[in-house]
Amino acid sequence: MKKRYEIKIFGRELEILSDAEDEQVAKVVRYVNERMEDIVKSSEGLRTVDVAILAALNISEDYLKLKGVNQDLCDQLTHRSEKLIQLIENAS
Repeated sequence: MKKRYEIKIFGRELEILSDAEDEQVAKVVRYVNERMEDIVKSSEGLRTVDVAILAALNISEDYLKLKGVNQDLCDQLTHRSEKLIQLIENAS
């Protein structure tokens, strides 16, 4: 069931709905704020919307990298499972 949260991202208050637990929402808010602050520190003079876009791009890049790593691990696990099944079947 979705719960309503009042959050603050980069100084702006927002109301969101989420199925996530309170702590997970808090972690996401902290992470987004940290990424936006990092961008501001490294590139002064950006408009808020530009900071948000760059943060979204950076977070998306991180996500896609991790998604690829996860897929690779799943593929390895599937391959190893198939090998084990073959070994068990051949031993029978």
